[in-house]
Amino acid sequence: MSYYKDYSKQQLETERNNLLKTYNELKKFNLSLDMTRGKPAPAQLDFSSDLFDHISDSGFKAQDGTDCRNYGVPTGLPEARKLFADILKTSADKIVIGNSSSLTLMFDTLMRAMVFGEHDSEKPWLNVEGRKWLCPAPGYDRHFRITEKLGFDLITIKMTESGPDMDQVEKLVANDPAILGMWCVPLYSNPDGIVYSEETCKRIASMKCAAKDFRVFWDNAYVVHHLYDDKQGSIPDILDLAEKEGNPSRFYEFASTSKVTFAGAGLSCMAANKENLDFALNYIKAQLICTDKVNQLAHSLYLRDGNGVKEQMKKHALLLRPKFSKVLEVLDRDLAPTGTAKWSHPLGGYFISVFVLPGTAAKTVSLCKELGVALTPAGATYPYGKDPEDSNIRLSPSYPDVDSLEKATEVFCLCAKLAAIEQLLA
Repeated sequence: MSYYKDYSKQQLETERNNLLKTYNELKKFNLSLDMTRGKPAPAQLDFSSDLFDHISDSGFKAQDGTDCRNYGVPTGLPEARKLFADILKTSADKIVIGNSSSLTLMFDTLMRAMVFGEHDSEKPWLNVEGRKWLCPAPGYDRHFRITEKLGFDLITIKMTESGPDMDQVEKLVANDPAILGMWCVPLYSNPDGIVYSEETCKRIASMKCAAKDFRVFWDNAYVVHHLYDDKQGSIPDILDLAEKEGNPSRFYEFASTSKVTFAGAGLSCMAANKENLDFALNYIKAQLICTDKVNQLAHSLYLRDGNGVKEQMKKHALLLRPKFSKVLEVLDRDLAPTGTAKWSHPLGGYFISVFVLPGTAAKTVSLCKELGVALTPAGATYPYGKDPEDSNIRLSPSYPDVDSLEKATEVFCLCAKLAAIEQLLA
């Protein structure tokens, strides 16, 4: 096997001409393929089409007799809290139920801290000059956008195979009281699919922080999103671990059913220790009377418990596995022989993270767009949308069908090769 880096100039020019011929032929097909975001496919949404079928049989009454059509129960129905406790492997008293979006819970939690501080803060975070937030990257662009909009200076933290570079994290938080928090997607991270090691989780829970009100926003978005029955990542119950390590208020944990049932009409939750929840509820109860208990009842009746969630997720995995396999198959066939890229082989989650030749990600995405294949913008997985190496591209295999994915990935590989050759010739 001869990689592009070993080609002579003449060989590179010949290869470029051959690729350009294919590229120009593909322009005639007017493709329209989308791999931008991790949306469930319609067939996945159909799994939950009977979600509301039996709710009227219950008389809209919760297990404790609550009429779910009326006001009240701002923390959420007990059975909904128990459902998320099963999912997160924690206790129901640590959970508050939100509406469909966990991102809204994260934004609101940060806004409370901005205006009121945390229960252990000396002052509201709005009054912390030069406030900063740690952003493991590649990461989730919507996370970064929240803290950027709220005026935090975003600090990029390198990701390793076991999670954030903890040597870098520990050094930063130990010496700078203006660093108030960190984003984390600990299981099947977006986009790399990394599973935080137990050691990483323990170091985050136990590290010494100059800011005594330092908070980790632990977005456990893919906690049940395994692709395989026999190969599954796992992480510790972070709330229990934090308590054991002497920092019980360090974490806010978030999750949702957005890719379990309906992406736009599911449930979300926030989990935390008693001090954090009591403090938050003092303001949440001023903000709202209750969340959507009818939807909570429907989900509780439909999913039942942790075992019901597992059965539901097996259906999703059955549909997703061939899609991930097809993308990886094409990458291995078309791109691996060039030696110009590497990519993740996730065991769960919704993405495949590709690192193309440094300096070519934006060009690759642009070339794909010209052929009608939409990708997440290059740089989106880094704070401020700026990938320092212009290398990472996030592929989202979930929404298109397998045939469309094959064509889209072939186009991606073609464009990545063209961009790499132009870079090498330059």
